[in-house]
Amino acid sequence: MAETVLINGTAYGWADITVNVLGTPVAGIDAIKYSDEQEIQDNYGAGKLPVSRGYGQIKAEGSVTLHAEEVVALQAAAPGKRLQAIPPFDIIVAYMPEGGAVTTDTLKNCQFKKNARDAKKGDKSLSIELDLIISHIEWAS
Repeated sequence: MAETVLINGTAYGWADITVNVLGTPVAGIDAIKYSDEQEIQDNYGAGKLPVSRGYGQIKAEGSVTLHAEEVVALQAAAPGKRLQAIPPFDIIVAYMPEGGAVTTDTLKNCQFKKNARDAKKGDKSLSIELDLIISHIEWAS
């Protein structure tokens, strides 16, 4: 039987993540999703193969899924009671596994793109996915 080798003995899990929105740790959160994508293309010259590669803009995107109580509290504090009116803010996502190194990603200049509600029969709690516009992501190094 093969022996399992643990590199650092610790894996990231949901329980290891802390998310700060508007400078406050958010307890009522179900999900955070973010990514960035860069335009990259091969440039062709003589022959069939690329002779260089061109790099374009980087586009970041993401969303956060919060409990309805968190969204209501954010909305109550928002200018004009509109989530979209909250000025740009950073979201800090810290991965803190027990006994492991802390890793932090920062979503820069975030704003909520929409405010919505979705509820159906049988729901025991309500969660709301809010799309974000993000200028860029400072990935942990």
